[in-house]
Amino acid sequence: MASCFDLSGRVAVVIGATSGIGAAIAVGLAEHGATVVPAGRRAPEWVVDVTDRPSVDALRDKILDRYGRLDILVNAAGYTFRQPTQTVCERQWADLLDTDLTGSLRTCQAFHTALKASGKGRVVNIASLGSFVAFQEVAAYCAAKTGLLSLTRSLAVEWARDGICVNAIAPGLFPTGMTAPLIMGTPRGSELLQRTPMARFGRPEELVGAVVLLASDAASFLTGQCITVDGGFLASGVNV
Repeated sequence: MASCFDLSGRVAVVIGATSGIGAAIAVGLAEHGATVVPAGRRAPEWVVDVTDRPSVDALRDKILDRYGRLDILVNAAGYTFRQPTQTVCERQWADLLDTDLTGSLRTCQAFHTALKASGKGRVVNIASLGSFVAFQEVAAYCAAKTGLLSLTRSLAVEWARDGICVNAIAPGLFPTGMTAPLIMGTPRGSELLQRTPMARFGRPEELVGAVVLLASDAASFLTGQCITVDGGFLASGVNV
């Protein structure tokens, strides 16, 4: 069974790997044997903009030219902003959905043929607690992440015949460059910690195990699912 989690010989691309959760996942996949392509807008070599289809296609072609295959796609690109929904303009809304939701659609479409050819294709999308519950004044982000979870299920059903497993993870409270200003030392962060049975924030490396599982042979009959890594947040009722 130990070999089920060995990713040696497989090529993985992590979109949004230049910082935070994506960077931790890229390192974790490499530690389990995968050849990892860390891609993002600020990546020194593997530059990609998920809002631009030619950019995504160019990344795909570069990976296939160099490695000849692609087995694992991790979609970790995304951002958020906090603002009362009443004042969010349509451009702000559209821009966030274009990155956080449609961006994952673009990468999945672009890499589908390579993932099918792999015979062990894996897609891991990064969902959110916002895929399940609402958070104050981040309606665009929650809408995008809810849509991403639905897209995960739809692609899992459609692509099962192609031998591609499509799943997601939903991180709980993980301070990163994007989220730390919203939750570190703020009333919002205090409330979130109170609702988390483990009473602490997560560490990005604590997401690696779930991603490795979903990327590995151990997940050969697992598709259309979302593993929540949240210290018990969604399971929680009253904690005090």
